[in-house]
Amino acid sequence: MEIKYLGHSSFRIKGKTGAVVCDPFNPEAVGLKFPKDVVANAVTVSHDHSDHNDLSQVLGNPVRIAGPGEYEVSQIKIFGYPSFHDNDNGLKRGKNTIYVIKTDGVAVCHLGDLGHKLADQLIEELGNIDILLIPVGGFYTIDAKEAVEVIHQIEPRIVIPMHYQKGGLKETENLLPLAVFVKEMGKTPETLNKLNISVDKLPSETTVVVLEQ
Repeated sequence: MEIKYLGHSSFRIKGKTGAVVCDPFNPEAVGLKFPKDVVANAVTVSHDHSDHNDLSQVLGNPVRIAGPGEYEVSQIKIFGYPSFHDNDNGLKRGKNTIYVIKTDGVAVCHLGDLGHKLADQLIEELGNIDILLIPVGGFYTIDAKEAVEVIHQIEPRIVIPMHYQKGGLKETENLLPLAVFVKEMGKTPETLNKLNISVDKLPSETTVVVLEQ
């Protein structure tokens, strides 16, 4: 499996049978360029905001997946779970969908714009998560401290942060920089251009990986 960071909260998860893009963004809304020639069989949308739902950026006529449920595209299994964009049951910013994407024997969880810690029942429903894609910037989502608490709840093998302060990002003044999360996590991250991983290469202890766009 290959995981490539496309910027903001967007990733391409590519397995042997196909590829999924999570939360593609509108470059004008975000202030960052979206990579060219990104092809996928499916696109997951955590919530209907322009910085998370721009299917026009993805080639290949992908299937749009937006909301809770069970899906299968190109032998890739995708499970959507309901959550909220804030810590007030969605009253401030609405609903959010968490996705678990299973391909090549690896379970990847994309939390979208999660705004709260997880209930025990939801953690049980998510099951064993190998790789966790988690927002860490705060304000619109959980912040660095809350992210670490969610990581301890889920106990993934690999953590990849997203949705944090970055040069050029239009909402950067509201978001915490990545360094705040790294300090809160207390682990030195490994920085990669992309993550190539297989079941037999998953670390035994939780590892933080920072992916460059």
